[in-house]
Amino acid sequence: MSIPVVTVGDSREDLVGRLERLHGPVSVVRRCNELAELLAACQGGLARAAVVAQGSEELTASLVDRLSAVGVAVVALTDSPEEKARLQGIGVDAELTGVDAAALSSSITGAVARLSGPDRRLRPGDGPGLADAGPVPGLPGAAAKGPEGSGTGEIIAVWGPAGSPGRTLLAANMAAELAAEGKSVLLVDADSYGASVAAMLGLLDESAGLAQACRLADQGLLDADALLRIAAPVVTRAGSFRVLTGITRADRWTELRAAALSLVLARARQVADVTVVDTGFCLESDEELSFDTMAPRRNAATLRSLELADTVFAVGAADSIGVPRLVRGLAELESAVPQASPRVVLNKVRQSAVGRSPERQLRDAWDRYGPAAPLGAFLPADPVSSDAALLSGSLLLEAAPDSPLRKSIAALVCAPVQQNRRSSVFSSTAKRRLKS
Repeated sequence: MSIPVVTVGDSREDLVGRLERLHGPVSVVRRCNELAELLAACQGGLARAAVVAQGSEELTASLVDRLSAVGVAVVALTDSPEEKARLQGIGVDAELTGVDAAALSSSITGAVARLSGPDRRLRPGDGPGLADAGPVPGLPGAAAKGPEGSGTGEIIAVWGPAGSPGRTLLAANMAAELAAEGKSVLLVDADSYGASVAAMLGLLDESAGLAQACRLADQGLLDADALLRIAAPVVTRAGSFRVLTGITRADRWTELRAAALSLVLARARQVADVTVVDTGFCLESDEELSFDTMAPRRNAATLRSLELADTVFAVGAADSIGVPRLVRGLAELESAVPQASPRVVLNKVRQSAVGRSPERQLRDAWDRYGPAAPLGAFLPADPVSSDAALLSGSLLLEAAPDSPLRKSIAALVCAPVQQNRRSSVFSSTAKRRLKS
């Protein structure tokens, strides 16, 4: 059975004619005049592959991701080796213009085969109506492996339900404690509802670092140097790390597209030993909120961060409102991101909200009514130290180094990292660049 293909543009020879004369495994079913027409044809389920012979510069990681989501592999032709490398970086199978018909047919067949591989799966947040499109990928081919090969850095995601359980405080102080341990650390604010890392650290948030990085990644232009230029440095007495600040307004969430964020995090693995991601609270796949399967997803940044994380910390407030919210949230997390095995953290633990021996009471209640996930840690309520750090735009290790909260966060994040220390493949030069 031949593979239906749609094309746009012509190469120096007649592309359609060359493919049709092969009488091989591909069949051109439509010849489009522009990329928008090609996209519409693919969305209508007309093809399993799209060949872009002209206008490849309009292709982005987000477009490739959405075409992959409806089961369409993308092959592009270009005269430029630099453009070929860019296209491969965003998940496109690229060939130089003038490739012979047999080689082009083989490239199309290979791209479709990789897209339909048995290890591919449908992601949360992908559009409706995909069941009829056949197997679909988790990520575009190059994006899944990361640009220029995968790095070995670890990704930690900090998530929690609605209600200010302390996600940002935990993520920021985790990054600081890891940096104090000598790790090269990147802190990413991926909260698309209420980004606040910049405010907490006293940074100017006039430009959203993560949005800039996603924009370059979407175009296939994000390299290590560009990521380090965008990320703002934070220097403490104990160490330094870099921050990709969040979007400055909630209505800018469309700039944090899943495909681009995947590439940003893949690049982060290459330049940092540990990347700490402060996520949003909402896990809704929001398919029903959109009438167009090509539309961006409101919660894509949170869902993709959790999917790609090596470790997920689920943080909830230790009171009569926060604990039930966390229990319900963990059930939603298991449904939305089944592969996540969260480490549960109860924050703001205090006797006045729970009663005498609060840790024992919380543990007993969790064992009786909570989900299967065990409680991993208790962080004491320490409003004086937290307020002092917030007022000075600094971190607990500077504002209150001896506070119980600071010591609890350090014990939570540093001990496991120390026990599972990875052998770093990053050069000392790369680490110095991240810390500079």
